[in-house]
Amino acid sequence: MKNFKKAIITMVMALFVVATSWSQKFGHINSQQLLVESPLVKAADLQITEYQKTLITKGEGMVKKFEGEYAAYVADREAEILNQIQIQQRESALQATQQSIQKYEQEVQQKLAMKREELYKPILDKVKVAIDNLGKTGEYTMIFDTSTNGLLFAMEGEDLLARVKADLGW
Repeated sequence: MKNFKKAIITMVMALFVVATSWSQKFGHINSQQLLVESPLVKAADLQITEYQKTLITKGEGMVKKFEGEYAAYVADREAEILNQIQIQQRESALQATQQSIQKYEQEVQQKLAMKREELYKPILDKVKVAIDNLGKTGEYTMIFDTSTNGLLFAMEGEDLLARVKADLGW
């Protein structure tokens, strides 16, 4: 009789575990594929490309100007029409121009990053809201991102932080 009760309790617990696991619903999405196929991302990429072209055009103009100044310097130097002070002045001016080109290249990278952030943030926010809504309305327990192996959505549950900290004595 004792073994029979243990068997029944074990079966009831096993059924409870199975029933609980059946009620959980998991989903997944490849966020990279979603973004690649997004018309909003494609439009943002076009805007970024156009913006990049304008920045590069300005930089190319700076480089051409530098190349012209350098060629003139080399020609004057070879013709030996410059004295030592003029050589130093021209070399300093060329170095300053070269540094301004390098500074501009860094600015271009920063401006492009800011433009990407500006254009992509609303799209990513919209995707996050859509995934959260799908998770809630579809009663998903969790939605995973297969492109990063990350978790995109999880049903709200009990926050165990305080209990774990207490167990650790923190």
